[in-house]
Amino acid sequence: MTSTETLDTTFTRVLSAAAAARPFVLALAGVGLALALSGLLVLGSGKSPLVAYGSLASGALGSRDRIAVALNKATPYLLTATGVALCFRAQVINIGGEGQIAVGGMAATWVALALPAAPAGVLPIVAALVGALAGAAWAALAALVRLTRNVHEVLVTLLMNFIGVLLVSEMLHGELGEPGAGFPQSPLLARAAWLPRLVRGTDLHVGILVAVAAVVAAHLLLWRTPFGFRLRLRGASAHAAIYAGVSMKRSLLSVMLVAGGLAGLAGALDVLGVHYRLIEGFSSGFGFTAVSIALIGGLNPLGVLPAGLFFAFLETGALAMQRAVGVPSPLVLVIQGLTMVFVLAAVALPAPARRA
Repeated sequence: MTSTETLDTTFTRVLSAAAAARPFVLALAGVGLALALSGLLVLGSGKSPLVAYGSLASGALGSRDRIAVALNKATPYLLTATGVALCFRAQVINIGGEGQIAVGGMAATWVALALPAAPAGVLPIVAALVGALAGAAWAALAALVRLTRNVHEVLVTLLMNFIGVLLVSEMLHGELGEPGAGFPQSPLLARAAWLPRLVRGTDLHVGILVAVAAVVAAHLLLWRTPFGFRLRLRGASAHAAIYAGVSMKRSLLSVMLVAGGLAGLAGALDVLGVHYRLIEGFSSGFGFTAVSIALIGGLNPLGVLPAGLFFAFLETGALAMQRAVGVPSPLVLVIQGLTMVFVLAAVALPAPARRA
């Protein structure tokens, strides 16, 4: 190999590495811009940005307990965003994660309350599986409305979010509600239904391992199986997919089942591992945040992993910042929203065209 060929090969590798690192660099730039603008808002509220961001960092990473809280929060984000990423890859716009999480949590609660004497090693698994099945069934219902009535899945899944949340509320005011409680919630679940702790002395449960395993499995499903190829082909070109023999209806129903199952599992793990009971509104915000995480992750399950962890730690730290520094709660939401907007805008920047 001549020196010219060696230089060409090295230059090509450098360009490939730069292209691969570009989304991460842009995401970091977006985070930096968001924090800079948010710092001005914090300063305008009469607080010190340095003190506020110090509290944010310590609130997210300052102790084992804070890290455990963030990882528990990341679990439903990772599961739901992974399902959303698979759907969006196939050009199926599923934004019904919140309703699917709510129904999954409700189903898991029903099983846990109905089988309080079940063995501790069995009951959480059964309850979580039933929650996943309930989420899948809820998503399948939206898919069937799309296929049989030709109502776009954006509208169907959006409206079914409200129905799912209201269904949980109705059950908590009735059969699943705790008598005499001052807030709509179920009775405390039996300890046999609680998820095992991953780290002794913290609230971290095994759900984060389930979420990471689901991310890896979804990546392999998308890039290493015929099913994943059909999803990618469907998303790239409907005409090409039909020409290749891909069933558009079957692929839509299949990917909605997978996404709904992941979201239902997320709701079940949140109930069994964090709250230990069903609480009205426990799924609020999870589904829509998961859409942002999926987009920031480039609709790639492995990209969802760092994005989901980042926003879980950001949210955990922002709440701690609010308590420690006294930053107004609306400003905390503004900081989180600005971060999402800047990161999404940065990641969406088109790559520069290569010169011939």
